[in-house]
Amino acid sequence: MAGFQITELTLAAGVVGLCPIPGGGSFYSGDVAAALGWRPDVVLVLSEDAELHGPYLSDLSRRGIGHVHLPVPDMGAPGAAFMAEWDDVSDRLHRVLEAGGRVLVQCYAGCGRSGAVALRLMIEAGEAPYPALNRLRAARPCAVETDAQFRWACEAAPR
Repeated sequence: MAGFQITELTLAAGVVGLCPIPGGGSFYSGDVAAALGWRPDVVLVLSEDAELHGPYLSDLSRRGIGHVHLPVPDMGAPGAAFMAEWDDVSDRLHRVLEAGGRVLVQCYAGCGRSGAVALRLMIEAGEAPYPALNRLRAARPCAVETDAQFRWACEAAPR
């Protein structure tokens, strides 16, 4: 990936942005400036503590940016600890999106874990799983890297 890029995807009246964690592959300060310049209403950080560079969560707090840190192992799907908080977090993200806001979703590369969460939000909003995955991958081809991530996202589909 050339530089720090945020992939945008419309959802409800708002926008979901997918991107890597600042400092993962380039300069931390420039990446933070780009993430903040996107003007997110809330940031969902999926990276584990060891993957975070610099004082990112503190930087978000100092700038008054709402954020949630729900770590998921690299190449993994959300587990029980994540799911214990997901309903509340999901409700918050959907409220922001329905109000025309901007939700930034980040993991180390901005692909697998971020893509799984974006796909889950799309399915929760009523999109069918495979068309939603196709729309997501048209914008960000690396989104949703494992079968476990896809299965987790699809758990939100009506049965």
